[in-house]
Amino acid sequence: MTVLLCSNINLKNLQSLLDRYGLDIKTIDDNEAIPGSFWQPPEAGLIGDTLYIRNDTPVHSALHEACHYICMEQTRRDNLDTDAGGTAIEENGVCYLQILLSDSIPEMKRKRMLDDMDAWGYSFRLGSAKAWFEKDAEDAFEWLLDNKVINSGSTPTWKVCI
Repeated sequence: MTVLLCSNINLKNLQSLLDRYGLDIKTIDDNEAIPGSFWQPPEAGLIGDTLYIRNDTPVHSALHEACHYICMEQTRRDNLDTDAGGTAIEENGVCYLQILLSDSIPEMKRKRMLDDMDAWGYSFRLGSAKAWFEKDAEDAFEWLLDNKVINSGSTPTWKVCI
């Protein structure tokens, strides 16, 4: 299965989504290095409040890195350059939030996000992103709720962690 790439979506929808969190997108020319890419191209990169992508960057990667920005406290955001860091529970929150936010990208939506996460090799105890999200992600949900990133109905609050 081929994952959905940034070249396959209307980037205005992604930018509109990320504007709500104060995050900008900078598109890098094909075959150029992606600044702030922890895993290296085609994975998205983060430096400060800028998400770096190329046409061949998977949408799941762009949303994942954006969710790292959303889920870290302000001190880490202020010094962000490539390595988002964080705890295991924060990483779970990031994965959960990227699934929720995928519904804001018309070409992606939740089912495609879950499939793309599996295809890319995200690893979950229950064997798939869907099984994790539906049956084993209570800790991620609670973490996002406690940090006021989502409400009790799993709806984004459009706020970053403080």
